[in-house]
Amino acid sequence: MKTEILSTHTPQLFAAAVKRAAERLRAGEVVALPTETVYGLAANALDEKAVAKIFQIKGRPAHNPIIVHVAGNEMAKCCVEHWPELAEKFSKSFWPGPLTLVLPRAEKIPDAVTAGGETVGVRWPGHPFMQAVIRECGFPLAAPSANLSNQISPTNAEHVRAQLAKKIPLIVDGGQSQVGIESTVLDLTVTPPRILRPGMIHAASLAAVGGEIQSPKSKVQSHEAALRSPGLLEKHYSPQAKLLVLNWCDEADLQSQIRNSQFAIRNCFVIAHTHIPAGFDAANVSVIPHDAEAFARALYAELHRCDAAGAKLIVVEAPPDLPAWSGIADRLRRAAA
Repeated sequence: MKTEILSTHTPQLFAAAVKRAAERLRAGEVVALPTETVYGLAANALDEKAVAKIFQIKGRPAHNPIIVHVAGNEMAKCCVEHWPELAEKFSKSFWPGPLTLVLPRAEKIPDAVTAGGETVGVRWPGHPFMQAVIRECGFPLAAPSANLSNQISPTNAEHVRAQLAKKIPLIVDGGQSQVGIESTVLDLTVTPPRILRPGMIHAASLAAVGGEIQSPKSKVQSHEAALRSPGLLEKHYSPQAKLLVLNWCDEADLQSQIRNSQFAIRNCFVIAHTHIPAGFDAANVSVIPHDAEAFARALYAELHRCDAAGAKLIVVEAPPDLPAWSGIADRLRRAAA
């Protein structure tokens, strides 16, 4: 299969790409589209055969559900059995944006989307291209990250091309994802609501809108039936290289910890935010600002870069134990599992 890559950087190209993507989606095909979190591998969420193609292309386990992307509250309400007051509150505060709400599914949502479960995650994405395509199609889109299962999520079109070229007919280049990690997932079927997957909208922000919020469980076993959200498998978001999350006080401490890990330092890449090592090849050290939003925006791109450069070991400086960093800490823990 030849993969078409379309740009969107002028109004004319944007409109043409919307039309082309919608044509492919209406035909039951799977295409890669930009969102503000990461790039998504999209199909008509109401077409079970189209959704099945997503699982086939990604090599995704059938028990791992897919988030349904909508353009507005009215479309979201059509995907769920009922729309509680809390859903209205959270959607008004955080949509469009990187928050997924888990609610009882509507009958029209295929089993493949929910992994056979009775709930569905819905999100109104903030990226203008994704919004435009959903409006043009007139139906919601099932869209997990546009990468092979368990590997690093893509935050630009090149990341998608490197993994999925010749597997899908179309990749739309909408620029770099501006959030950089997947959405926060909030389960509204329990009281109080529980965060299933942390993201850049964290518990304190959610509590300010909806009252008490339960923290995510520390671990979800991969054999559990009917997972309510993607991103709950213990190993996920992983580079090809071994990944270690470490704290170090100085260069000697870092070198000692790497030696103790039994990996060769010459194949080691470091991603730091505060303690910058000087004893490594400069090309093997990335520095991301000590800011949660900037770190999230850059993290996956840096992991992709390390893999492309042939890293055997990637050492990431541990994030601060603060609410704003909880989504980043979650992704790093799963990537290192």
